[in-house]
Amino acid sequence: MKKLLLGICALLSVLPLLAQQRQLTVIDAQSKQPLTGVTIELPNGNTVVTDAEGNAIIPTNSTFALLSSIGYRNTKITISNEVDTVLMERHNLFLQPVEVRAVRAGDRSPFAHTNISGRELSKQNLGQDLPFLLNQTPSVVVSSDAGNGVGYTGIRIRGSDATRINMTLNGIPYNDAESQGLFLVNLPDFASSVSSIQIQRGVGTSSNGAGAFGASINISTNEFNEQAYAEINNSYGSFNTWKNTVKAGSGLLSDHFTIDARLSRITSDGYIDRASSNLSSFYVSGAYLNDKSSIRFNMFSGKEKTYQAWNGLPQAEAKTNRTFNSAGTEKPGEPYDNETDNYQQDHYQLFFNHAFSEKLSLNLATFLTRGRGYYEQYKAEESYNDYGLENPVAGGIELETTDLVRQLWLDNHFYGATYSLQYKHKLTQLTFGGAYTKYDGNHFGKVIWATNAISKDHRWYDNDALKKDFNFFGKWQQKLGMNWHSFLDLQYRNVSYDITGFRNNPGITTSTKYSFFNPKAGISYSRNNWNVFASYSVGNKEPNRDDFEAGEEQQPQREQLHDFEVGLERKSGNHSFGANLFYMIYRNQLVLTGKINDVGAYTRSNIDQSYRVGIELQGATRPTSWLHLIGNLTLSENKVIGFTEYIDDYDEGIQKLNSYDKTDISFSPGVIGTATALVTPFKNAELAIIGKYVGKQFLDNTSSADRSLAAFYTQDLRFRYTIKGKIVDELGLVLQVNNVFNKLYEPNGYTFSYIYDKTLFTENYVYPMAGINWMAGVNIRL
Repeated sequence: MKKLLLGICALLSVLPLLAQQRQLTVIDAQSKQPLTGVTIELPNGNTVVTDAEGNAIIPTNSTFALLSSIGYRNTKITISNEVDTVLMERHNLFLQPVEVRAVRAGDRSPFAHTNISGRELSKQNLGQDLPFLLNQTPSVVVSSDAGNGVGYTGIRIRGSDATRINMTLNGIPYNDAESQGLFLVNLPDFASSVSSIQIQRGVGTSSNGAGAFGASINISTNEFNEQAYAEINNSYGSFNTWKNTVKAGSGLLSDHFTIDARLSRITSDGYIDRASSNLSSFYVSGAYLNDKSSIRFNMFSGKEKTYQAWNGLPQAEAKTNRTFNSAGTEKPGEPYDNETDNYQQDHYQLFFNHAFSEKLSLNLATFLTRGRGYYEQYKAEESYNDYGLENPVAGGIELETTDLVRQLWLDNHFYGATYSLQYKHKLTQLTFGGAYTKYDGNHFGKVIWATNAISKDHRWYDNDALKKDFNFFGKWQQKLGMNWHSFLDLQYRNVSYDITGFRNNPGITTSTKYSFFNPKAGISYSRNNWNVFASYSVGNKEPNRDDFEAGEEQQPQREQLHDFEVGLERKSGNHSFGANLFYMIYRNQLVLTGKINDVGAYTRSNIDQSYRVGIELQGATRPTSWLHLIGNLTLSENKVIGFTEYIDDYDEGIQKLNSYDKTDISFSPGVIGTATALVTPFKNAELAIIGKYVGKQFLDNTSSADRSLAAFYTQDLRFRYTIKGKIVDELGLVLQVNNVFNKLYEPNGYTFSYIYDKTLFTENYVYPMAGINWMAGVNIRL
């Protein structure tokens, strides 16, 4: 299977195949200029997008098509031998989501990026979290604590975890301000409200929020629905997994108003024992539009309760006891039934867009993200001293430990404003933008029950954190002659961060400030549907909260990345292919080394040098009207130069050091590939054959085979059948079978080693994924 996958990827990357086809040209009815980026939906549900010349190739057997583009009226055409050119009429309304365009890469930007439409997401949205819906995009590896993609999930892009991936929702930062992670469990079924997603790999263009070292994920929900609609989506599958979604939109009311709403619920028992999820969310968006301005207000919320499956299980048990979950087992007898994570996150977003003229437009946005919740644990034989208490005396006997149940709370407000000003005239496009945000977080712990001598709701720590983030950027895109485009992007970012103690070290306080300058520059050449580009970018990133849990002499330094990219791509009608070379040089990257700092904490340490170098290949072709082949392949080398490992020696009471000249960066497989075949066996039906290969991953930076995750290949199948009728606009039936060959694999884990009784012990923990499993859905659109 691996050879088959890699063979398909290589074929798609270099060999466009001809097919029976016809060309449509889409132009603006007023200016008579070609329209790029117009989505053409075909009868079988597939879509094609017009190129820079307004051209798109469609199969000859297509009978009709629906054309849509922001700022233009939806146009439905009947295709005949005479239809070669389509005129699209403009709306006399300001519909462009300027806030999204400011942080996205354009078609001629010199950066590797992938665009995904909401329609593409909806084909596979049966309840799994957003990372699993992005699993077929280049250089991506996903994982799931519960083993089935519901609940807590993870994503890595080019080997970088979520703390190094910048994510925005309509241009507004989403990453957690302190850990800089992406907790997408707090956005259950958000994909059902998404209009489009762009993934930029590497540093990419300037954005708001956390520094991007692996990638940026820019999500838009603010795109316009011209016609009224209503949908009911229900799915059910393995592990008693349910997804229920109801959504509706008003379309355009009184030529000025629009409203969209969604209500969702997802529940699952999970593949891992007790790894259950109970997730709910809603989304409401209302807008007023006229010819020069638009005002939009978004309100959405997610609430999750998941039984903890964070511990993983010993790697040795992964073949015989794959679903074991140690969470809650400190309680004598049956596991504690409420070892859960509970969190609610509410989002409020207000946007104002205004066009001063055809050349100049403005976006202003303000937001509030409100989060609060806790995770609950049963802890056995806990020391009273660890909870700030003296040992009690009962019956004349001094007690040193007790069983207890505790809750670790986080209560925070994240708020601020973003802005962008865009100027476009003839060959020049300028964008000025930025943001100011403030995070006010409170960390505290409560003991809600104890066997002996602790009062209910006793607080043993209460720590505050305040983080301010200010940035501004300027982007200049210039067309040079007929075929050349230059790009210059300069960003300044200032971060201040104050922490007043940690749970285990309440006396540590820190106040730090960082100033970052992040320049990007590139050039591209476009001709006859070919595009070649080169770019150089610099990214800087502040440490995470946990990195600061150290004494004054061991405080972490900033991380820095120099990213060189060279790309080649061709998009023409029924086929496309591309290659992107990247060379990423890190300075002071923060990694786990096993070192205990001066306050007894295992925190990340800065390492001097590391790098990633590789190539990303992509391709797609339609050799016939009933077959669409898509694939991508990433080949890379990911190395640390001069790594020092620290191992606890319990015999001597010290840490021993091992030094390495050149080792692999953890969780950075040298090979990642996907291949998908979309087959139309008969009218209104689609069979997707989906393959994914991930190479060997190391759990730490020592390149030790004893601390690694095996390579794996998985195969999924998805069948969709769509019925269009008079009673309902569309009835869709979907069946997806995941991991059809029942592969036992683990995409994520961790490791630690120690010396005891003069023997080196290494313990690996992994997060197993489910074997063969399925989901089925019924989607009704009125």
